[in-house]
Amino acid sequence: MNTESTSLPIILASTSPFRRELLGRLNLAFKTATPDVDESRLGNETAEALVRRLSEGKARAVGALQPGLIIGSDQVATIDGEILGKPGTHEQARDQLRRLSGRSVLFLTGLCLLNSATDELQIDVIPFRVQFRELDDEQIERYLQHDQPYNCAGSFKSEGLGITLFERMEGDDPTALIGLPLIRLTGMLTRAGVPLP
Repeated sequence: MNTESTSLPIILASTSPFRRELLGRLNLAFKTATPDVDESRLGNETAEALVRRLSEGKARAVGALQPGLIIGSDQVATIDGEILGKPGTHEQARDQLRRLSGRSVLFLTGLCLLNSATDELQIDVIPFRVQFRELDDEQIERYLQHDQPYNCAGSFKSEGLGITLFERMEGDDPTALIGLPLIRLTGMLTRAGVPLP
């Protein structure tokens, strides 16, 4: 066990309330910090390369400002190999959900743990697939009025009423869908010397 790592603060490089709530489940003391990172896609960058680069970039941006075990994460939704962005508006969310109706959507979550004192880096991309039910416009409208998921990839919040849109989910870690894969993160933290139950 790396005892130097256990004395470093754990810092979540995100201000997402959903990631903060998930990390809180591990019963560890941690801080949050806002990573100053341009999240634009580079040229023909694949979805996997994008989330890998952004999760590391977020961790490094925060790690450059303070020592710690820095957790960076980023997620995209893809359909037919195309990256779905955050809808931003009600109209775009409605259009996304119409497109996702009855379809299978792959979510890729990049996860990075950086020890900014030693520059040790652990990084992975965790896939999770969701099969959407057939949705009519009335169902989509009721859902959007309730959850208003306008800054969520795929136009839904699985931790909210979005779960009602699904027929089934496939993956090793259901928390990956919310944006912070705790099963994989637990392994990373353990390797970094953080004692977990």
